Amino acid sequence: MPPKRNIYLQMKSLEEARGIVLDAFGDRLTESESVATPDAVGRVLAEPVAARLSSPHFHAAAMDGIAVKAQNTFGAHPTRPKTLSIDRDAFYINTGRVLPAGTDAVIMIEQVQRLDDTRVQIEAPAYPWQHVRKMGEDIVATEMLFARQHRVTPYCVGALLAAGRFEVRVLRRPRAIIIPTGSELVEWHTRPQVDPRPGQAIESNAFVLGKLTEAAGGGFQRWPLLGDDVGRIAEAIRTAAQEADLVMVVGGSSAGSEDFARGAMEQVGEILVHGVTMMPGKPTLVGRVADKPVFGMPGYPVSTIMAFEQLVEPLLARMLGQPPPQRPLADVLPTRKIASKLGTEEFVRVKIGQVGERLVATALPRGAGQITSITEADGIIRIPAHVEGLAEGQPVAAELLRPLAAIKRTLVVVGSHDNTLDLLADELRAQTAHLTLSSSHVGSMGGLMAVKRGVCHLAGTHLLDEATGTYNFTYIRNLMPDLPVRLVHLVMRDQGLIVPAGNPKGIHGIEDLAREDVVLINRQGGSGTRILLDYRLKQLDLPPERIAGYANEEFTHMAVAAAVTSGAADVGLGIQAAAQALGLDFIPVVTEQYDLLIPQVHFETAAVQELLGVIRGERFKARVEALGGYHTERTGEVLL
Repeated sequence: MPPKRNIYLQMKSLEEARGIVLDAFGDRLTESESVATPDAVGRVLAEPVAARLSSPHFHAAAMDGIAVKAQNTFGAHPTRPKTLSIDRDAFYINTGRVLPAGTDAVIMIEQVQRLDDTRVQIEAPAYPWQHVRKMGEDIVATEMLFARQHRVTPYCVGALLAAGRFEVRVLRRPRAIIIPTGSELVEWHTRPQVDPRPGQAIESNAFVLGKLTEAAGGGFQRWPLLGDDVGRIAEAIRTAAQEADLVMVVGGSSAGSEDFARGAMEQVGEILVHGVTMMPGKPTLVGRVADKPVFGMPGYPVSTIMAFEQLVEPLLARMLGQPPPQRPLADVLPTRKIASKLGTEEFVRVKIGQVGERLVATALPRGAGQITSITEADGIIRIPAHVEGLAEGQPVAAELLRPLAAIKRTLVVVGSHDNTLDLLADELRAQTAHLTLSSSHVGSMGGLMAVKRGVCHLAGTHLLDEATGTYNFTYIRNLMPDLPVRLVHLVMRDQGLIVPAGNPKGIHGIEDLAREDVVLINRQGGSGTRILLDYRLKQLDLPPERIAGYANEEFTHMAVAAAVTSGAADVGLGIQAAAQALGLDFIPVVTEQYDLLIPQVHFETAAVQELLGVIRGERFKARVEALGGYHTERTGEVLL
């Protein structure tokens, strides 16, 4: 009697199969663990990380030369050089060293003339903080470095260590156990003295799958090769499912009398999918054992790779709170017709080259066992199941394998800085996983101009109209009268004077900025905070020239607070949350309106609507109010 053949029952489309996998197993993030920061590269943060230290945490020389008090150098000129005494008026210093007490500038050694062992001469004055890296210039203590579910890069390690974060909490790597099967296979590490006999093959698929798992953020353990024994394979699956987050059984999943993975899985669990209408990868099997995903991976190399990329890798991404992997696309022209079978989604490996201004694609051999068709490929063309091949010379999209760049799903925010944007970025990642918020701080006017040029999704703005006392509306109407936009209220925030703890100079209001013993740190021109300051100075009939430090600018509220903390300035205008974060005193000036300007073309997109959902959520509002100096009664309201 002929052996009973294993047949495909109720084959699923690729989309259906992926949906079954993610619906059954995609709701479980791995637990977190602590790792040393240098070992965190490639790992995914389990929680947001804030700086413990400022970087630099002292005023440091940015050049080799002499450290001086700038005031002592005023008046120096080539016709009237100044002589400075070493270790009294001037101190030799190397790049990166701490500025001596009482100094606030560095003169490059090339501009210093040595007279003798105790005296030097200069021909030009220094200005305050010339060639100095101020405390907090790079990183300010308490500012958020990275949101949760951010994947750590080698660059991140430098920022984390500089900020005093020597350990971070990361999501544990999903653990995969890979079980190779097949009596015809031999182990490579036995290093046989003769080539494999006819009918034998060196087992390689398990190692490929293991390294693909590592590249996707997981870890793997390859178990010893098993022969074609249903009982032994079933027991191995049962044990592996108790120990791992997912199991891959390599081989024995196709339709045939000598394929054992289905029978073994039926003994210890349930079959969810057996057979997927894709090529290569049709024999793929998906099961559940002890509530763990178990994949029966095809024995042919290209098939097993496709099965991993289309079904296993998206699940690993979900376990790490990451978006599903996607490759960049490019339109290519097939150099000849590519036939395809109706009813099966086909993945055609192609070589791609540029001919003139066009990208052209040439199909590689399509056999599922030809591993070189993957190693040599520049891209993959996916032919849908309902399409019977591709015509020559008709543009078609190809997934690029070289370079391997990921499609970034990022909402770009340009405009005024506000600390709530950091919280919004973190909450967006926590609640959607696939979206990222990237903000650039160029001031409110800069943000409005970015919207007008079409280079951002939204802009933060808090521009006060002196004539009406309202925020933002007048500027929007004047700058972009014909551009359809929407204005969404984010927060009301308390803006005021940031001064050192205890307010040692007794500053009480804007009028004190004119005092000779008070030095201001200002915001950049075009920022809403700068416009507010100029408005108040005008009300007081106080010219900017009378204010020491008016021309010294920073681009964020936290940078202003850091300047006050470091002693570089006595006062700055900023938000209460920035003062509170660094333990500074705050003198309220005004409660102002901070809004998000969104072009209509982006407003109805799913990404922006998800962002608005986060903004309107109670969790985001609670976190904002905990910062201090914020009011969220109208947060999320559409104003325009």
